[in-house]
Parts: sequence; structure tokens; C-alpha cells
Amino acid sequence: MAEFLSMGGYGQYVWSVFALGVVTVVYNMVSARMRYRTALANARLHAARFKNRRRPEQTTDGNNV
Repeated sequence: MAEFLSMGGYGQYVWSVFALGVVTVVYNMVSARMRYRTALANARLHAARFKNRRRPEQTTDGNNV
């Protein structure tokens, strides 16, 4: 097992790059999830505002008041 981890003397480089890659992937996943939740919350807020907006009243001649 120690021979596998040492990777012929290059283990410190291989495993540090591997760890950096894992950290990058995890960061991207967390960041994307946070952006998705923010966008979803903004879309729900916008939809609620759009649904509850007041439409202008129309007069008998068709003009808005």
C-alpha cells in the first residue's frame, strides 16, 4: 500500500493535484447549488409580485385610469 501511495516517488505531486481537483469539483457543486437556490428564490419573488400586481382600471371609453 505504501508503494502505491508513494507512486514511485511522485506521490506528493500526484496526491496534491488529486486533492486540489476534488476541492475544485466540490466548490463548483456547492457554488452552483447556491446560485440555483438564489435564482429560484428570485424567480418565485418575481412571480409573486407579477401575480399580485394591480391592473389599471379601464373607463368606458377604453382609456386606462
